[in-house]
Amino acid sequence: MGETKTVGVVGAGTMGAGIVQVALTGGCDVRLFDAAPGAAIRAKAAIAGRIDRLAEKGTLDAAAAAAAKERLTIVDDLAGLAPCGVVVEAVVEDLAVKHAVFTMLEAHCAPDAILASNTSSIPIARIAQALRHRGRVAGMHFFNPVPVMRLVEIIAGPDTEPAVATALAALGKRFGRVPVIVKDAPGFLVNLGGRAFGSEGLAIVHEGAATPEQVDQVMRDCCHFRMGPFELMDLTGIDVNHPVSEIIWQGYYNDPRLRTTPYHRSLREAGRLGRKTGQGHFAYDAAGNRTPGAVPPLPAAPVATRAVLLDVSTPLAELMAGAEMVAHDDGESPLLVSPVGEDCSTVAARLGVDHRRLVAVDLLCDISKRVTLMTAPGADPAMLGAVAARIAGNGRAVTAIKDSPGFIQQRVRAMVANLGCEMAQIGIAAPADIDTAMQLGLNYPQGPLAMADAMGVATVHAILAALQAATGDDRYRPSQWLRRRAQLGLPAATPA
Repeated sequence: MGETKTVGVVGAGTMGAGIVQVALTGGCDVRLFDAAPGAAIRAKAAIAGRIDRLAEKGTLDAAAAAAAKERLTIVDDLAGLAPCGVVVEAVVEDLAVKHAVFTMLEAHCAPDAILASNTSSIPIARIAQALRHRGRVAGMHFFNPVPVMRLVEIIAGPDTEPAVATALAALGKRFGRVPVIVKDAPGFLVNLGGRAFGSEGLAIVHEGAATPEQVDQVMRDCCHFRMGPFELMDLTGIDVNHPVSEIIWQGYYNDPRLRTTPYHRSLREAGRLGRKTGQGHFAYDAAGNRTPGAVPPLPAAPVATRAVLLDVSTPLAELMAGAEMVAHDDGESPLLVSPVGEDCSTVAARLGVDHRRLVAVDLLCDISKRVTLMTAPGADPAMLGAVAARIAGNGRAVTAIKDSPGFIQQRVRAMVANLGCEMAQIGIAAPADIDTAMQLGLNYPQGPLAMADAMGVATVHAILAALQAATGDDRYRPSQWLRRRAQLGLPAATPA
């Protein structure tokens, strides 16, 4: 298949108009159709305005901007897309509507024209099943807002010809996007990979270990995510992320690693959809500014002057600077430990120490701004308060949570990494493409496989094994991809 000169777009909504814009600035002639009267004309004006603003800012040469606008043609029906080498459908997420569009496109377009769908959730195999020539159908999934988000997923269905996926990837580059070729599966790549971040945050809150505000604070300050999972869910909308979570969980035959929580569903049923309704996990004013969520107060206690280090740890000693550090239990001072994947109850039982004085500190992340502390049921609040006061006095914010195997960030990052490994295992995309897609599509600080390597593959495996042992839940079942590389001492991105 040669280079595509003319691109058709069906649908002049937000996504369709964005696709038209990047196609025009990428040098393509574009034909746009929308069934709603006047919709394509309005989109043309809006697109022209955005291109003009790019020229005003110097992002686009003035002559190039003028030429781009001239390359857009509005057509009155789908027959007007007959000259197009590629047509991208961007209509509503309704299979019957898409079948009708693709059936008509097949009737009007040349036999070698590529028919692509911008669907975010419907399998390409289902869309293609209505056609006689399924090999030329693929997904070309852009992200909103299209001119800003650089990623495009090229989804190859079971019948998609390899040359079709290759041609769409080349077209994506011409549009200024970064293409990744993805297997046709529930959620494709980014929507599947994004499940772990939110669902594990929800699981932590579901268990009563922490509040949404605490989870978000830790993931921002200690792990460098731009937004915590609860802020992100409120931004995308509970009416969007809950149905997607359900679809993907069901699509993978109820794999517990993809399970969300009843609270997630209840927010949607209550109409608390996030920023758009002024109430989601958090409350928002009319301008969209968020009211801080609940954070339990730290127990008031004198600053710790002495602590017992159950772990020989330089970071622990630095966090407690100013207090005397001892290696043997004096029977009265706080006992400090930095577990990996375990909760305080497990550590106390394993070491045979006084759980009332045990304070766990999470050291497997950036602790320059914030430190997470954890205590067991029945713990003495004065022990937690004394340790928290010492750490706060040394310039760190403190997040104190209830007993949770893996604290907050160990659990969340391990689940993100594990899901990335599982995507590599089942061939959703190449390991490098998985990392690229997750960073570009969701603004993660690292891709999931790079995250596993940064944490240590063996460490991630140990966290998940400890979580599975503590909970008895196959939600924490390590991917075979992860297990094998942990056993062999290999990086997560090592090919199969």
